[in-house]
Parts: sequence; structure tokens; C-alpha cells
Amino acid sequence: MIPPIASNFVAGETAAAAIDHVDDLNARGVHGILNLLGEHYEERENADADADAYVDLANALAERETDACLSVKPSQIGLGVGDAAFEENLARIVAAADCFVWIDMEDHTTTDVTLDAFERHARETDGNVGVCVQANLKRTGEDLERLADLPGKVRLVKGAYDEPAEIAYREKARVDEAYREYLTYMFEHFEDGIAVGSHDPAMIELAQDLHADHGTPFEIQMLTGVRERAQFDLAEEYEVYQYIPYGSKWFSYFYRRIRERKQNALFALRAIVGR
Repeated sequence: MIPPIASNFVAGETAAAAIDHVDDLNARGVHGILNLLGEHYEERENADADADAYVDLANALAERETDACLSVKPSQIGLGVGDAAFEENLARIVAAADCFVWIDMEDHTTTDVTLDAFERHARETDGNVGVCVQANLKRTGEDLERLADLPGKVRLVKGAYDEPAEIAYREKARVDEAYREYLTYMFEHFEDGIAVGSHDPAMIELAQDLHADHGTPFEIQMLTGVRERAQFDLAEEYEVYQYIPYGSKWFSYFYRRIRERKQNALFALRAIVGR
């Protein structure tokens, strides 16, 4: 059983519980992005099993007509085994899904293979996939230039991984500056949709202003259990998606989110109080 403090951030241990959570969100105007917890597999059997679970999840969503996307991590579906395992499992998930599929971004060592996979599937599916880029990485400006003309969606986040200083901005103010710069570029140059992955009210307000100026379609994405009142309020006017982790590996997910950065512990407590 998931304890109360963790259950604020994880939708349950089963796909059925996660879909029920999405149905509740849909009734309040919020869409769902479902992520089966699991990552950094080095054995093909584990990667294949999670890919099978995503195919089953896609089928269940179609049967229930639930308004949700899928979100997969490359290291979860085979990248730790090898590029071929990742590519094969991603291809069968995308082929099975009637819904949109997001490819999450992990640490900087996975950036190139992840973007390559996104570009291939974006072209093959006419934009039914999305990818995440991180504002703290110094390479992101060039990556956005590459992605601007591709079909599909791109999610901009600040970045949660503890990357080396030579390749990443580490000061919060500098990351915020980069986020504003990249978000502005995206609203000026992207046509197929932008996902604003942020809980920062200042960044969401900037996105609203940029949308008013340029008319570029966009959506706001936030995590389960974080600023949920704001999610429902924003959904009255904008497209809002909640990123929904679920599965039996909830403990490692929750513990890692707290351990990665000290401020995450305070953030978690504030999120519970401010729901």
C-alpha cells in the first residue's frame, strides 16, 4: 500500500487505478499523461515487460475512451540494454497507441538518441509523438532549432538532473533565464504545439503572454499532487495535462524525487498543503 505522503504524487500501483484517476481529472477538464514507473533497466526482459505493459495500457485507454497520453522513459524500455532494444520497444508502443506518446528526457548522456528517436517517429506518425527538452542544458538552444520544423510537440522543463557545470547551467537564476529565452523562441518558431512543463507561476504567465502575442497553441503540464488547485483553475481557459506516475516502483520514484534536490522535500510538503 502506498503511504499517504507518497500517494499525493503517485496515482496507484495498477493501470486500472491510474485510469480511474485520469477519468476523475477528465471530469474536471484536465487531461492525463500516464507514466508507468520504472527506469535504468539493464536486462532486456525487464525492458520488454514494461513495453508490454505500455501496449496493454494503450489498449485499455482505447477501450475506456479515456482522454490520456502515454509517457515513456528511454532507459525504461531498453536504452540501458542497447539502442536497438530501445528503438524496437518504442516502435511497438507507438504502433499500438491510438493516443499521443511522449518520450521523456533523462540525463545528458541520453539526449542524442532520444532526439533521434523522436524525429524518426514524429515524421512517421505525422506528429503523434512528443519529446522533452531541458532548459538547464547549454545545448538546448541548438536542439530547439533542430526541432522547430518537425511535427509533434516539444515539452520544455527546467531540468531535474544534476548535470556537470561544463554542459549545464547550475544556478537557479540562470536556468530561469534560459527557460524564458527558450520558451520565447518556441512561441516564435514552433507551429505544432508547445508544452510548458512548469509549476512556476512566472513561467506560466509568460506562456500566456506569448500565446496572446503569437497565437501558438500550447498546453500546461504539471505533476500529480503539485499545485492541483491551479491546474483546475487554469483548465477553465487553457489545455492542462497532469503527469501521472503509477506502478509498484513508487518508493524508488518518490525517494529519488526527494533525494535529487533538497528543495524537493520542502516542495513536496508545500504541494500537499497547497493542493
